[in-house]
Amino acid sequence: MDFVSLDLPESVKRGIQAAGFTTCTPIQEETLPIALRGRDVAGQAQTGTGKTAAFLIAIFTRLLRQPDTRRKGVAAPRALIIAPTRELAVQIHSDACVLGRETGLDMQVVYGGVDYQKQRETLRAGVDILIGTPGRLIDYLKQGIYELDAVEVLVIDEADRMFDMGFIKDIRYFVRHLPSPEKRQSSLFSATLSQQVLELAYECMNNPTMVAVAPERVTAEGVEEVLYHVAKEEKFWLLLGLLRREQGKRILIFANMKHAAERLAERLVRQGYHARAITGDVDQRKRLKIMRAFKEGGLHILVATDVASRGLHIEAVTHVVNYDLPQDPEDYVHRIGRTARAGASGKAISLADEEYVLALPAIEELIGHKIPVEWADDDLFVTPTPRTPEVAAATPARRRSSHGKSARPGAPAPPEGQTGDAKTKRRRRRRRAAVAAPVQPVGSS
Repeated sequence: MDFVSLDLPESVKRGIQAAGFTTCTPIQEETLPIALRGRDVAGQAQTGTGKTAAFLIAIFTRLLRQPDTRRKGVAAPRALIIAPTRELAVQIHSDACVLGRETGLDMQVVYGGVDYQKQRETLRAGVDILIGTPGRLIDYLKQGIYELDAVEVLVIDEADRMFDMGFIKDIRYFVRHLPSPEKRQSSLFSATLSQQVLELAYECMNNPTMVAVAPERVTAEGVEEVLYHVAKEEKFWLLLGLLRREQGKRILIFANMKHAAERLAERLVRQGYHARAITGDVDQRKRLKIMRAFKEGGLHILVATDVASRGLHIEAVTHVVNYDLPQDPEDYVHRIGRTARAGASGKAISLADEEYVLALPAIEELIGHKIPVEWADDDLFVTPTPRTPEVAAATPARRRSSHGKSARPGAPAPPEGQTGDAKTKRRRRRRRAAVAAPVQPVGSS
């Protein structure tokens, strides 16, 4: 379906053209005709398929065609969009400014960490579309900065993430202060629709239409997946070999813990890579600066925890690396969804060590297929050399040479990229054989 075939206001069509959109994605083709008729929609589709544009176009169309009945002098938005993370809220606002540039509608985003007073005063002056995270939205609502009695459209984005992050009580707080479901239009979007999310949909929506696009494949079509089994102590050196081989232009690496992400970014910098870490503890201004550098190409590698795994539309991410396998299977879907967006192709590389490999069966059950396994040759591992401070500090006085013989302190290091000693190679071969070997049934000979 082409956008020109939809009954949209001219100002909305011009915004779509400015964004470079011509043909609807599957989720847009399924949900837009329903939403444009004023019906409630609960939509499921893999990340990066145009869910944000779908609900924004529907909001613009409704607000432009319905009369504004708000009381004068009262700050009361006509549409409310709730997102679980600051990064996602900022991204939705950015997309709204592009798509709605010709509509004349006032749009504001509010989130924690920055510009408390500035956001407060702008909101008090009145906006048409309010986008934000639950905490900051509730803060201003309880202060009486704005009211919710004039909301005509409610959008809950990444609803399953709301549960994961403990925001479900906040969502129910909003619902209690909004007009009844029959007096507003509601949309709920998520990459996965669990039973909890479906219960929330029926609780806060008016007979919603359920739309699931390509449920038989949870991950995006353009993602090439590959998995490496590797020992934890060798994982970083395999990562270096993969980075050297793949030559990705924009790489997003995920770690499970904050300290692990920060440590990994530091180690990559010591190896000569331009890398930064983004975690929940990073100051919001600094986070936005890092994200802007990554989007604009000034930053080669971004190391992140799952704070960055959802909702961020970053053009041309060539590779996603799961340095740690996620313990929540759904996080795997959202992580690898950062590449191969909007019909592009990308590669998702996962490293399974002994600490997180137990999460693999649940991940493969969720995505509905086995992740292809490749075995790393010894040549793929980059050998640590004492030329870097971190390796020099960790190198004992007498280390092993590349031939397995004892080397004198200060002896020349093997060339960059040379594989380890013979003992290390044998250990890797035994580990590969153990992982690949079939499990014998109990009692078999």
